[in-house]
Amino acid sequence: MKNKPISTALAFVAIIGISCKREGAVNKREMALAMEGSYQGTPVSMQYDEKIDSLIAQMTLEEKVGMLHGSSMFATAAVERLGIPEFTMADGPLGVREEISRDSWAPAGWDNDFATYYPAGGGLAATWNPEMAYRFGNSVGAEARARDKDMLLSPAINIIRTPLGGRTYEYFTEDPFLNKKMTVPFVVGVQENDVAVSVKHYAANNQETHRDYVDVQIDERTLREIYLPAFKAAVTEGQAYGFMGAYNKFRGDYLCENEYMLQTVLRDQWGFDGIVVSDWAAVHDTKKALESGTDIEMGTPKPFNEFYFADALIKAVKEGKIEERYVDRAVKRVLQVMFTIKAIDDEGRKKGELSTEKHFQDAYDIASESIVLLKNDGGLLPINLDNIKSVAVIGNNATKKNSLGGFGAGVKTKREVTPLEGLKNRLPESVQINYAEGYREGYSENEKAKLGDITLNGPVTLDELDPVLVEEAVNAAKNSDVAIIFAGSNRDYETEASDRASLALPFGQEALIEKVMEANPNTIVVMIAGAPFDLTRISEKSSALVWSWFNGSEGGNALADVLLGDVNPSGKLPWTMPRKLEDSPAHAIDAFPGDSTVVYKEGILVGYRWFDTKEIEPLYPFGYGLSYTEFEFLDVQTDKATYQEDEMIKIDVNVKNIGNITGKETVQVYVSKPNSTVERANKELKGFGKAELKSGETKTISIPIPIKELGYYNVANNSWEVEKGDYYIKVGNSSRNILSNIKITIN
Repeated sequence: MKNKPISTALAFVAIIGISCKREGAVNKREMALAMEGSYQGTPVSMQYDEKIDSLIAQMTLEEKVGMLHGSSMFATAAVERLGIPEFTMADGPLGVREEISRDSWAPAGWDNDFATYYPAGGGLAATWNPEMAYRFGNSVGAEARARDKDMLLSPAINIIRTPLGGRTYEYFTEDPFLNKKMTVPFVVGVQENDVAVSVKHYAANNQETHRDYVDVQIDERTLREIYLPAFKAAVTEGQAYGFMGAYNKFRGDYLCENEYMLQTVLRDQWGFDGIVVSDWAAVHDTKKALESGTDIEMGTPKPFNEFYFADALIKAVKEGKIEERYVDRAVKRVLQVMFTIKAIDDEGRKKGELSTEKHFQDAYDIASESIVLLKNDGGLLPINLDNIKSVAVIGNNATKKNSLGGFGAGVKTKREVTPLEGLKNRLPESVQINYAEGYREGYSENEKAKLGDITLNGPVTLDELDPVLVEEAVNAAKNSDVAIIFAGSNRDYETEASDRASLALPFGQEALIEKVMEANPNTIVVMIAGAPFDLTRISEKSSALVWSWFNGSEGGNALADVLLGDVNPSGKLPWTMPRKLEDSPAHAIDAFPGDSTVVYKEGILVGYRWFDTKEIEPLYPFGYGLSYTEFEFLDVQTDKATYQEDEMIKIDVNVKNIGNITGKETVQVYVSKPNSTVERANKELKGFGKAELKSGETKTISIPIPIKELGYYNVANNSWEVEKGDYYIKVGNSSRNILSNIKITIN
């Protein structure tokens, strides 16, 4: 094998659910236990308040207002005479975005703004490993500092409500617990580099369709239990320095003008001390936005002085329509964060590093741990090279690069290893690679109107196969010992600003895959995508099916290593893959996409909660993922049978690798409450742990769960409440494969 990065061995990770600032904290011993493997950020510093007040007192109104709106595409104005620099930002979900012009989206044309391309959010979440989230955050944070950025517009953590979502690839998961456990270490990792995060998109921004104006209606319990936990944890545990206000409305008010969300919830209840930055052009009212809690307005459609927080704000203050104290409040928040990250007094500030081998290794390790083995009948995987002289590599996705593309932010990178390149790097020279494009990526401008508003102006694919390309693919498959077809999607098709019209595979891929499988029964199907597709027929007919992602600079190498068995796949799906769109909750009850208003009628039954509660069989369930080895769960037990509300459940699981090779397994703990006085899902994820085991090895995975994590949000008294009575602790390796069921009682 050639050019193989050394993969970092995964230490045991125990994941727990606890917020240290939450009321009714557990005792010190239990707190110490709970904090093992968790992450805590450093709060915004208040030690500079006297100096900040002095600076504000010296500023003119115009200087203060200049700090509250974009003076370029990604920066606010400096106050040079007082030593206050610009506050600079960069997009960052996939890595630090290339430098663009100060007054347009055109690339700046620099030759020193190349960056590492990291796996997309779905891939990161599929690792089920918070240590990987921390490494991602720490790595991309260092790159942001090397590019002299003060704020990284990341992570994007909205719940995946519909499989059609244009930004599903960028978001993490459909589950609030997994979401917060990946969010917090990411935030901590970034901010350790003296860079502020901007956690986005706050909140209930779960569709691209009508996102500029749709009014989202969610009941309070659903809001608190499903859509806010990760945002809350980003504040109370991660100590996030920045939030981004979303485009959409929530209960009648735009989210950048929503006093309930920005003031009551974010600041009063959670204690947020950072900056709220608007999404670009998401402010619609100067007075309402500023007074409700937005601090910086960013945008693009007009000259920078015409922003709501620019000339209009100066005019409103001078006319007495807005009190200047609101301007001062916002400026103070900005300065507090700038001092905290050493942006003003930069002595000792981290310098960062860009596109290093260490960062490419981070990208590789995340990618290699994210890949999900969906099916492996007949032993096709891992590929045994002993009897292989030729491999057919088929599909446009074998050579497609995804660091750039689509409407959303990408990364300009010097390294993006495609699947074909990865196989060339890994296969011995004695193995012949027969490549065929198979299908052509194409889009029709004239077909857009047929899709109406569901996908806005999203791309409409050309799905008729080219007979010449099909013949080349079939011949390559026939004349090779094994065929690998790379299909799925790309970042031109899955894109910000549009949701998909259906779950159908684009570009005629399903028909091509079937033809290739007919030509060579030893065909491995690899999907590269960020969101679910309809794979029912392919899953039924294929012997080997692998799911990969838009997986970063080293994605091709990581994928080749999994296919060849140098890496044992350990990824688990972070969302449910339905058999058909109508099985998904928002679509089953016609609650997507709405028009001017969308009502989340499914309530708390999002994702697997819906499928498991309604007993709907998914194609592949939440948390699912196979391995090249096999594991047994033995001696599952809780430390006792009865608990008080301020205690901690400790679950021990002996996991044994009963196969022949080293592998990693994720223990997933779900909790059920029978005979509840309120509506409950069949089960909810409340803990997980991941470990690496050698062949024949047994390890004990201990997962502590605070009793308070079992609470529901009581809307009658606006507080979290734990019901007394019996609960069931369900331990398994997916939401549908429960291997142990233990009853406990809470008194």
